[in-house]
Amino acid sequence: MQNAGAGAAGSRDSSGRSKDTATPAKFLVGIGRGVGGALLFALPMLMTMEMWALGFTMDRWRLVLLLLLALPLLIGISHRIGFEETFSWKVAGRDAMIAYGIGIVTSAVILSLFKLLMGDMPAQEMIGKIAVQAIPASIGALLGRSQFGSGKDDTDDDPKAGYGSELFMMAVGALFLNLNMAPTEEMILISYKMTPWHALATILISITLMHAFVYAVSFKGGHELSSDTPWWHALVRFTLPGYVIALVISLYSLWSFERLDGGSFTPAMMAMIVLAFPGAIGAAAARLIL
Repeated sequence: MQNAGAGAAGSRDSSGRSKDTATPAKFLVGIGRGVGGALLFALPMLMTMEMWALGFTMDRWRLVLLLLLALPLLIGISHRIGFEETFSWKVAGRDAMIAYGIGIVTSAVILSLFKLLMGDMPAQEMIGKIAVQAIPASIGALLGRSQFGSGKDDTDDDPKAGYGSELFMMAVGALFLNLNMAPTEEMILISYKMTPWHALATILISITLMHAFVYAVSFKGGHELSSDTPWWHALVRFTLPGYVIALVISLYSLWSFERLDGGSFTPAMMAMIVLAFPGAIGAAAARLIL
């Protein structure tokens, strides 16, 4: 019976992923999911005033760096959850570029719909606005497959994640939420209002929530520790490294969006801790859903 089932589902490679040839119809379904994911995940940023302004005011070298860093990020996500079964980095790169294209087109259409792109605008401003928004939209396009997927094809093609892959997906989750929060003035305002004790409490709560989301409260997709595994093992191996990743990505996001310019060390660290709070939640959520 098992052999018959395997034959119906198609042959598999060494990782257990289905090797059925993807049909054009399945690929178009993946594109449709990508558009839906781009809208679902990027719409809050497409309707945020600070993101509109960044397209015009953001330092162009920082924007270029962000766009360049997004490429390997998208390729890594695509290799994990691309538009169709992905067996090589070449195919993952193709899917990443398709996601980028979806992000660009979706951002341009929505910004035009809201009259934020107009024909009399300088080309530099239009390109900047689309470029800033296309990054979260393209990530959302790839995540859309994970969120909107259904059926045996979607459950068959996710390989067993290794340690490096787990950390990478936590970085993706942290970056995605940071892209929502880092451009806003509220991150800086909150950091100025907080005392060192508030900062310490935020760190402890961030780590606690991050660990609880994945290991303690039994969310769908969560991980269960075996009875012979020490309680601190997952904390040291996954949660703490994940929180460090969230801190680093938070610091980069603040720098990229020029939220640290002209400030001193202490305010920068406080802002990083504030932004790492949603970043840690995003990192934990990525381990659950991806």
